[in-house]
Amino acid sequence: MDRRQLEYFLAVAAHGSFTGAAASLRVAQPSLSHAIKAVEREVGAVLFHRLSRGVRLTPAGEALLRPAQQVLRDFAAARASVQMVSDLTAGRLAIVAQTTLAVHPLAGLVGAFRQAHPAITIGIEDPEHGAAVVEMIRTGHSELGLTDFSAPVGDLRSYELPDQEVLVVLPPDADIGDGVSLTVAQVVGYDLIVTPPGTASRALLEFALSDAGVPLRVAVETPHRAAIVPLVLAGAGVTLLPRSMAEDAARQGARVAGLDPPVVRRVQLLWRREPLSPAARAFLRMVVSQTGGDRGEIPELAR
Repeated sequence: MDRRQLEYFLAVAAHGSFTGAAASLRVAQPSLSHAIKAVEREVGAVLFHRLSRGVRLTPAGEALLRPAQQVLRDFAAARASVQMVSDLTAGRLAIVAQTTLAVHPLAGLVGAFRQAHPAITIGIEDPEHGAAVVEMIRTGHSELGLTDFSAPVGDLRSYELPDQEVLVVLPPDADIGDGVSLTVAQVVGYDLIVTPPGTASRALLEFALSDAGVPLRVAVETPHRAAIVPLVLAGAGVTLLPRSMAEDAARQGARVAGLDPPVVRRVQLLWRREPLSPAARAFLRMVVSQTGGDRGEIPELAR
């Protein structure tokens, strides 16, 4: 099978129908159907259940999905390597990051990278769990990833970024002084705004307050992270956020306090043990430069 056939297969899998895939690819549906049948003949298995409304991958189709994605990524990397070997004049970089890390530090890093290399497009995905980030890097779904240290990274390469201090964010009318720090015992006395159990943000909050030894007073539980600061500003409760997000909340009127003793979140950049695309190498080089690291300690940057 060739690259075009794999592109057709992945398009059908993504759209769940031959009609939607044909429209997105701008090809005639009979041509698309013929190409898929040719792939099925070659692999000796049916790849899609043809349903009354759309299609669904068969077990054989599911087995082909990730290898097909990797083959197309290899094609793209080969093409991009030729185009970008000297000046990064084209290409796309796929990055995955936990939600709060996509806000900081990733947003600032991507902004700086785009200023230096405006021809490179960036794709960012944000699964909630650190384990999901690790898996997406390991399987080749994304080339670089940002996560905390909550999940083992196995044989992936990593570069540790500056720690994130965790701060307490309180409603505008909270009776605290400027520049104060609150103890864990004080924080657990407040009504808390949290994300659902099992999320990285909830795990961070529970870790920060674990020394209290008492149940948390959960006032609001929501998966909508964009609603957390507005809820605090509306007086619904108190939450914990990384410093950059807490300071942004303060600019909107929230009160912010430190934790005593301080709580920090460790952050790392991950990639696979294989040659990086030119765009990924340039991104990693920029990150190491901005954070004062030693490029010589990273084999991918020593070449």
